[in-house]
Amino acid sequence: MTGGAAPLVRLEDVSRRFGDLLAVDRLSLEVRGGEMFGLIGPDGAGKTTTLRMVLGILTPGSGAVETCGLSPTRQRRRLADRVGYLSQKFSLYGDLSVDENIAFFAEIHDVRDWKPRRDALLDMVRMTPFRDRLAARLSGGMKQKLALVCTLVHTPELLVLDEPTTGVDPVSRRDFWKLLSRLQREGLTILLTTPYLDEAERCARVALMDKGRLLTLDAPGNLRSQVEGSFLEIVARPRKEAVERLREHPEVGNVEVFGDRLHVNLPGVEPESGPETARRLADHLAAGGLAVESARPGLPSLEDVFIRRIRATTTDPNEVM
Repeated sequence: MTGGAAPLVRLEDVSRRFGDLLAVDRLSLEVRGGEMFGLIGPDGAGKTTTLRMVLGILTPGSGAVETCGLSPTRQRRRLADRVGYLSQKFSLYGDLSVDENIAFFAEIHDVRDWKPRRDALLDMVRMTPFRDRLAARLSGGMKQKLALVCTLVHTPELLVLDEPTTGVDPVSRRDFWKLLSRLQREGLTILLTTPYLDEAERCARVALMDKGRLLTLDAPGNLRSQVEGSFLEIVARPRKEAVERLREHPEVGNVEVFGDRLHVNLPGVEPESGPETARRLADHLAAGGLAVESARPGLPSLEDVFIRRIRATTTDPNEVM
Protein backbone atom coordinates (compact mmCIF):
# COMPACT_ATOMS: atom_id res chain seq x y z
CA MET A 1 0.00 0.00 0.00
CA THR A 2 1.26 3.44 -0.86
CA GLY A 3 0.29 6.56 1.08
CA GLY A 4 -2.95 7.16 2.95
CA ALA A 5 -3.98 5.90 6.36
CA ALA A 6 -2.69 2.69 7.88
CA PRO A 7 -4.74 -0.43 7.04
CA LEU A 8 -7.50 -1.32 9.49
CA VAL A 9 -8.11 -4.64 7.72
CA ARG A 10 -5.40 -6.73 6.11
CA LEU A 11 -5.71 -10.07 4.30
CA GLU A 12 -2.57 -11.71 2.98
CA ASP A 13 -2.76 -14.73 0.68
CA VAL A 14 -5.94 -15.95 2.42
CA SER A 15 -7.78 -19.09 1.33
CA ARG A 16 -10.79 -20.91 2.75
CA ARG A 17 -12.37 -24.20 1.69
CA PHE A 18 -15.71 -25.81 2.43
CA GLY A 19 -15.10 -29.43 1.50
CA ASP A 20 -14.27 -29.47 -2.21
CA LEU A 21 -15.36 -25.86 -2.69
CA LEU A 22 -12.59 -23.28 -2.69
CA ALA A 23 -14.64 -20.28 -1.48
CA VAL A 24 -11.73 -17.83 -1.19
CA ASP A 25 -8.57 -18.33 -3.22
CA ARG A 26 -5.31 -16.62 -2.13
CA LEU A 27 -6.97 -13.27 -1.49
CA SER A 28 -4.79 -10.29 -0.54
CA LEU A 29 -6.14 -6.80 0.12
CA GLU A 30 -6.07 -3.95 2.63
CA VAL A 31 -8.79 -1.61 3.88
CA ARG A 32 -7.40 1.76 4.93
CA GLY A 33 -8.53 3.51 8.06
CA GLY A 34 -11.33 5.98 7.37
CA GLU A 35 -12.26 4.71 3.90
CA MET A 36 -15.40 3.08 2.54
CA PHE A 37 -14.34 -0.12 0.80
CA GLY A 38 -16.63 -2.34 -1.27
CA LEU A 39 -16.44 -6.02 -2.13
CA ILE A 40 -18.48 -6.72 -5.26
CA GLY A 41 -19.06 -9.84 -7.27
CA PRO A 42 -21.71 -12.38 -8.26
CA ASP A 43 -23.29 -14.86 -5.86
CA GLY A 44 -20.69 -17.39 -4.78
CA ALA A 45 -17.78 -14.99 -5.34
CA GLY A 46 -16.57 -15.39 -1.74
CA LYS A 47 -17.61 -11.98 -0.40
CA THR A 48 -19.50 -13.12 2.70
CA THR A 49 -16.85 -15.73 3.52
CA THR A 50 -14.25 -12.96 3.36
CA LEU A 51 -16.26 -10.77 5.76
CA ARG A 52 -16.67 -13.65 8.20
CA MET A 53 -12.92 -14.22 8.26
CA VAL A 54 -12.37 -10.50 8.87
CA LEU A 55 -14.74 -10.75 11.85
CA GLY A 56 -13.28 -13.98 13.22
CA ILE A 57 -16.46 -15.98 12.63
CA LEU A 58 -14.51 -18.23 10.25
CA THR A 59 -10.86 -19.25 10.46
CA PRO A 60 -8.79 -19.04 7.25
CA GLY A 61 -7.53 -22.31 5.87
CA SER A 62 -4.28 -20.53 5.03
CA GLY A 63 -2.90 -17.02 4.98
CA ALA A 64 -3.15 -14.21 7.53
CA VAL A 65 -6.00 -11.88 8.55
CA GLU A 66 -5.64 -8.83 10.78
CA THR A 67 -8.55 -6.60 11.83
CA CYS A 68 -8.09 -3.42 13.88
CA GLY A 69 -4.57 -4.60 14.67
CA LEU A 70 -5.89 -7.85 16.17
CA SER A 71 -6.13 -11.50 15.18
CA PRO A 72 -9.87 -12.00 14.53
CA THR A 73 -9.84 -15.61 15.73
CA ARG A 74 -7.41 -15.42 18.67
CA GLN A 75 -8.57 -12.02 19.95
CA ARG A 76 -12.23 -12.10 18.97
CA ARG A 77 -13.55 -10.80 22.31
CA ARG A 78 -11.37 -7.71 22.15
CA LEU A 79 -12.29 -7.24 18.50
CA ALA A 80 -16.04 -7.36 19.20
CA ASP A 81 -15.89 -4.01 21.01
CA ARG A 82 -14.11 -2.36 18.07
CA VAL A 83 -16.23 -3.70 15.21
CA GLY A 84 -19.89 -3.43 14.23
CA TYR A 85 -21.50 -6.00 11.93
CA LEU A 86 -24.77 -5.77 10.01
CA SER A 87 -26.10 -8.40 7.61
CA GLN A 88 -29.10 -8.33 5.28
CA LYS A 89 -31.00 -10.65 7.65
CA PHE A 90 -32.89 -8.90 10.44
CA SER A 91 -31.39 -10.20 13.69
CA LEU A 92 -32.92 -8.03 16.43
CA TYR A 93 -35.69 -8.85 18.89
CA GLY A 94 -39.17 -8.38 17.48
CA ASP A 95 -40.86 -8.40 20.89
CA LEU A 96 -38.70 -5.51 22.14
CA SER A 97 -39.26 -1.88 21.28
CA VAL A 98 -36.81 0.27 19.33
CA ASP A 99 -35.44 1.75 22.58
CA GLU A 100 -35.26 -1.65 24.27
CA ASN A 101 -33.28 -3.19 21.41
CA ILE A 102 -30.76 -0.35 21.52
CA ALA A 103 -30.48 -0.61 25.33
CA PHE A 104 -29.84 -4.35 25.03
CA PHE A 105 -26.95 -3.89 22.62
CA ALA A 106 -25.51 -1.04 24.66
CA GLU A 107 -25.47 -3.27 27.73
CA ILE A 108 -23.88 -6.16 25.83
CA HIS A 109 -20.96 -3.88 24.94
CA ASP A 110 -20.90 -2.35 28.44
CA VAL A 111 -21.39 1.15 27.02
CA ARG A 112 -21.71 3.90 29.61
CA ASP A 113 -23.83 6.99 29.07
CA TRP A 114 -25.16 5.64 25.78
CA LYS A 115 -28.50 7.47 25.69
CA PRO A 116 -27.21 10.69 24.06
CA ARG A 117 -25.67 8.63 21.26
CA ARG A 118 -28.90 6.64 20.89
CA ASP A 119 -30.89 9.85 20.57
CA ALA A 120 -28.48 11.30 18.00
CA LEU A 121 -28.50 8.12 15.90
CA LEU A 122 -32.29 7.81 15.98
CA ASP A 123 -32.56 11.41 14.89
CA MET A 124 -30.14 10.83 12.00
CA VAL A 125 -32.21 7.90 10.69
CA ARG A 126 -35.50 9.72 11.35
CA MET A 127 -36.79 7.09 13.78
CA THR A 128 -37.27 9.17 16.93
CA PRO A 129 -41.09 9.09 16.62
CA PHE A 130 -41.01 5.26 16.56
CA ARG A 131 -38.84 4.57 19.60
CA ASP A 132 -41.71 2.88 21.50
CA ARG A 133 -42.78 0.68 18.58
CA LEU A 134 -42.02 -3.05 18.68
CA ALA A 135 -39.30 -4.04 16.23
CA ALA A 136 -41.59 -6.68 14.71
CA ARG A 137 -43.99 -3.92 13.63
CA LEU A 138 -41.38 -1.90 11.73
CA SER A 139 -41.12 -1.86 7.94
CA GLY A 140 -38.18 -3.62 6.29
CA GLY A 141 -36.28 -0.39 5.80
CA MET A 142 -36.90 0.75 9.37
CA LYS A 143 -35.75 -2.61 10.70
CA GLN A 144 -32.43 -2.22 8.91
CA LYS A 145 -32.02 1.33 10.18
CA LEU A 146 -32.70 0.12 13.73
CA ALA A 147 -30.17 -2.67 13.25
CA LEU A 148 -27.63 -0.09 12.11
CA VAL A 149 -28.27 2.07 15.18
CA CYS A 150 -27.80 -0.98 17.43
CA THR A 151 -24.57 -1.78 15.59
CA LEU A 152 -23.26 1.76 16.07
CA VAL A 153 -24.30 2.44 19.66
CA HIS A 154 -20.92 1.29 21.01
CA THR A 155 -19.03 3.55 18.55
CA PRO A 156 -17.01 0.92 16.62
CA GLU A 157 -13.85 1.71 14.65
CA LEU A 158 -14.88 -0.56 11.79
CA LEU A 159 -18.37 -1.16 10.40
CA VAL A 160 -18.85 -4.35 8.36
CA LEU A 161 -21.99 -4.50 6.21
CA ASP A 162 -23.12 -7.55 4.23
CA GLU A 163 -25.66 -6.42 1.60
CA PRO A 164 -27.41 -4.19 4.16
CA THR A 165 -29.96 -2.57 1.83
CA THR A 166 -31.20 -5.67 -0.02
CA GLY A 167 -35.00 -5.48 -0.10
CA VAL A 168 -35.09 -2.02 1.50
CA ASP A 169 -37.44 0.61 0.06
CA PRO A 170 -35.83 3.51 -1.88
CA VAL A 171 -36.51 6.17 0.79
CA SER A 172 -35.04 4.09 3.61
CA ARG A 173 -32.15 3.12 1.37
CA ARG A 174 -31.37 6.80 0.76
CA ASP A 175 -31.56 7.58 4.49
CA PHE A 176 -29.31 4.61 5.21
CA TRP A 177 -26.64 5.88 2.82
CA LYS A 178 -26.86 9.43 4.07
CA LEU A 179 -26.02 8.15 7.54
CA LEU A 180 -23.18 5.96 6.27
CA SER A 181 -21.68 8.85 4.32
CA ARG A 182 -21.85 11.09 7.38
CA LEU A 183 -20.25 8.48 9.63
CA GLN A 184 -17.52 7.80 7.08
CA ARG A 185 -16.73 11.52 6.85
CA GLU A 186 -16.42 11.53 10.64
CA GLY A 187 -13.73 8.85 10.44
CA LEU A 188 -15.56 5.51 10.60
CA THR A 189 -14.05 2.80 8.40
CA ILE A 190 -16.67 0.88 6.40
CA LEU A 191 -16.23 -2.47 4.68
CA LEU A 192 -19.29 -3.63 2.74
CA THR A 193 -20.68 -5.96 0.14
CA THR A 194 -23.55 -4.88 -2.09
CA PRO A 195 -25.39 -6.21 -5.15
CA TYR A 196 -26.22 -2.63 -6.16
CA LEU A 197 -23.51 -1.17 -8.33
CA ASP A 198 -24.75 2.39 -7.77
CA GLU A 199 -23.98 1.83 -4.08
CA ALA A 200 -20.50 0.54 -4.91
CA GLU A 201 -19.88 3.82 -6.76
CA ARG A 202 -19.93 5.55 -3.35
CA CYS A 203 -16.89 3.60 -2.17
CA ALA A 204 -13.38 5.03 -2.24
CA ARG A 205 -12.17 1.71 -3.61
CA VAL A 206 -13.81 -1.52 -4.72
CA ALA A 207 -12.51 -5.06 -5.06
CA LEU A 208 -14.15 -7.20 -7.75
CA MET A 209 -14.24 -10.88 -6.79
CA ASP A 210 -15.28 -13.94 -8.75
CA LYS A 211 -15.07 -17.61 -7.74
CA GLY A 212 -13.05 -16.69 -4.66
CA ARG A 213 -10.41 -14.73 -6.55
CA LEU A 214 -9.63 -11.03 -6.67
CA LEU A 215 -9.95 -9.82 -10.26
CA THR A 216 -9.20 -6.14 -9.77
CA LEU A 217 -9.06 -3.48 -7.06
CA ASP A 218 -9.16 0.27 -7.61
CA ALA A 219 -11.22 3.43 -7.25
CA PRO A 220 -14.50 3.26 -9.23
CA GLY A 221 -13.44 6.15 -11.46
CA ASN A 222 -10.16 4.46 -12.31
CA LEU A 223 -11.93 1.21 -13.15
CA ARG A 224 -14.36 2.99 -15.47
CA SER A 225 -11.52 4.78 -17.24
CA GLN A 226 -9.97 1.41 -18.14
CA VAL A 227 -12.74 0.73 -20.68
CA GLU A 228 -11.02 1.47 -23.99
CA GLY A 229 -12.45 3.30 -26.98
CA SER A 230 -15.86 4.87 -27.49
CA PHE A 231 -18.96 4.02 -25.47
CA LEU A 232 -22.58 4.46 -26.61
CA GLU A 233 -26.03 4.05 -25.11
CA ILE A 234 -28.67 2.91 -27.60
CA VAL A 235 -32.40 2.22 -27.32
CA ALA A 236 -33.73 0.30 -30.32
CA ARG A 237 -36.51 -2.19 -31.03
CA PRO A 238 -36.84 -5.09 -31.35
CA ARG A 239 -34.09 -5.24 -28.76
CA LYS A 240 -32.92 -8.80 -29.47
CA GLU A 241 -32.47 -8.07 -33.16
CA ALA A 242 -30.67 -4.82 -32.31
CA VAL A 243 -28.19 -6.70 -30.12
CA GLU A 244 -27.52 -9.24 -32.87
CA ARG A 245 -27.06 -6.58 -35.56
CA LEU A 246 -24.75 -4.49 -33.39
CA ARG A 247 -22.58 -7.48 -32.50
CA GLU A 248 -22.15 -8.16 -36.22
CA HIS A 249 -20.79 -4.63 -36.81
CA PRO A 250 -16.98 -4.67 -37.28
CA GLU A 251 -16.40 -1.68 -34.98
CA VAL A 252 -18.39 -3.08 -32.05
CA GLY A 253 -16.44 -4.94 -29.42
CA ASN A 254 -19.14 -5.58 -26.86
CA VAL A 255 -22.88 -5.08 -26.28
CA GLU A 256 -24.56 -5.39 -22.88
CA VAL A 257 -28.27 -5.16 -22.11
CA PHE A 258 -29.47 -2.99 -19.21
CA GLY A 259 -33.26 -2.95 -19.20
CA ASP A 260 -34.33 -1.26 -22.46
CA ARG A 261 -30.85 0.26 -22.97
CA LEU A 262 -27.93 -1.24 -24.87
CA HIS A 263 -24.43 -0.32 -23.75
CA VAL A 264 -22.15 -0.54 -26.76
CA ASN A 265 -18.35 -0.45 -26.57
CA LEU A 266 -16.24 0.27 -29.67
CA PRO A 267 -12.61 -0.34 -28.57
CA GLY A 268 -10.96 1.09 -31.71
CA VAL A 269 -13.01 4.29 -31.90
CA GLU A 270 -11.88 7.47 -30.14
CA PRO A 271 -14.35 8.86 -27.57
CA GLU A 272 -14.21 12.29 -29.25
CA SER A 273 -16.00 10.86 -32.28
CA GLY A 274 -18.93 9.67 -30.12
CA PRO A 275 -21.73 11.74 -31.76
CA GLU A 276 -20.65 10.73 -35.27
CA THR A 277 -20.31 7.08 -34.21
CA ALA A 278 -23.76 7.14 -32.60
CA ARG A 279 -25.30 8.42 -35.85
CA ARG A 280 -23.45 5.80 -37.88
CA LEU A 281 -24.66 2.92 -35.70
CA ALA A 282 -28.19 4.31 -35.60
CA ASP A 283 -28.18 4.35 -39.42
CA HIS A 284 -26.82 0.79 -39.41
CA LEU A 285 -29.73 -0.38 -37.24
CA ALA A 286 -32.31 1.58 -39.22
CA ALA A 287 -31.01 0.04 -42.46
CA GLY A 288 -31.87 -3.33 -40.97
CA GLY A 289 -35.46 -2.27 -40.36
CA LEU A 290 -35.12 -1.56 -36.63
CA ALA A 291 -36.70 1.38 -34.83
CA VAL A 292 -34.02 3.48 -33.13
CA GLU A 293 -35.43 5.58 -30.28
CA SER A 294 -32.09 7.06 -29.20
CA ALA A 295 -28.36 6.67 -29.79
CA ARG A 296 -25.94 8.85 -27.90
CA PRO A 297 -22.42 8.87 -26.47
CA GLY A 298 -22.16 7.77 -22.87
CA LEU A 299 -19.73 6.82 -20.14
CA PRO A 300 -19.18 3.28 -18.89
CA SER A 301 -20.68 2.52 -15.50
CA LEU A 302 -19.15 0.35 -12.81
CA GLU A 303 -21.69 -2.25 -13.88
CA ASP A 304 -20.14 -2.31 -17.36
CA VAL A 305 -16.70 -2.83 -15.83
CA PHE A 306 -18.11 -5.54 -13.55
CA ILE A 307 -19.64 -7.51 -16.43
CA ARG A 308 -16.60 -7.13 -18.70
CA ARG A 309 -14.22 -8.36 -16.01
CA ILE A 310 -16.40 -11.33 -15.12
CA ARG A 311 -17.02 -12.18 -18.76
CA ALA A 312 -13.28 -12.13 -19.48
CA THR A 313 -12.78 -14.99 -17.00
CA THR A 314 -15.54 -17.24 -18.39
CA THR A 315 -15.12 -19.70 -21.23
CA ASP A 316 -18.77 -19.32 -22.25
CA PRO A 317 -19.42 -15.77 -23.54
CA ASN A 318 -23.13 -16.16 -22.76
CA GLU A 319 -22.60 -17.28 -19.16
CA VAL A 320 -22.89 -13.77 -17.70
CA MET A 321 -25.68 -11.61 -19.07
